[in-house]
Amino acid sequence: MTPTPEGLLTRASVDDEVLALRPDYRALLVVVDGIVPAAGDSGSEALLVAAEEHARELLGRSPVEELAHVAAWREAYRAFGAKPQRTRNSLEALTRRAPKGLPRVNRLTDVYNAVSVLHQLPLGGEDLDRYAGPPRLVRATGAEPFDTTADGETVVEHPEAGEVVWADDAGVTCRRWNWRQARRTQLHEGTTTALFILDALGPMDDDALTAAADDLVGHLAEGAQIRSWRRLLGAGGGLSAGS
Repeated sequence: MTPTPEGLLTRASVDDEVLALRPDYRALLVVVDGIVPAAGDSGSEALLVAAEEHARELLGRSPVEELAHVAAWREAYRAFGAKPQRTRNSLEALTRRAPKGLPRVNRLTDVYNAVSVLHQLPLGGEDLDRYAGPPRLVRATGAEPFDTTADGETVVEHPEAGEVVWADDAGVTCRRWNWRQARRTQLHEGTTTALFILDALGPMDDDALTAAADDLVGHLAEGAQIRSWRRLLGAGGGLSAGS
């Protein structure tokens, strides 16, 4: 059964063992329903161009690994044993790529990639209809399945014990906090209800985190009759419904 937005957000959680690694961590979960699947358009293209220019400006002043938000995520990765120079968090990967051009996929994916770079935070998007139970950020046992691809073939891998992962009742949905998403729950051309996870550490305050979510929802609302719900996890916060 597909979870309702309210039910999924109410039951979502961040494990205390994760917060022990980074007490400053917060996750703002946003569900958007009523998305109209579409190819990229002039609006999403303008947003991508703005994100690319923003990345050029940032990298013109500082190496990517010294940007405040990227550096914080590198520290978080080291806290659970990951090597950030080998497995880059999604924000760092996009920021590095942006000056030479971000990918053009479809309007939905293009918007959330651009918002990630513009607001300098890891931002994951997943298809809510493919979820099995609520999202949970935990330290893995190592037994959880993670479906991905290798050499063009579908394979099932497993996270390392102690790795920070997002998971639902069927397995891992994203490895190493915000490094790589599973194929099972990824956005696709027909997605109409999406779950977005906006990750924040100390350099980003709650006002900036909220502004990123507002920007995301605002762009997705263009040309569509959407509804959205959100919940802040980690440092408190409750369910905010129906906009």
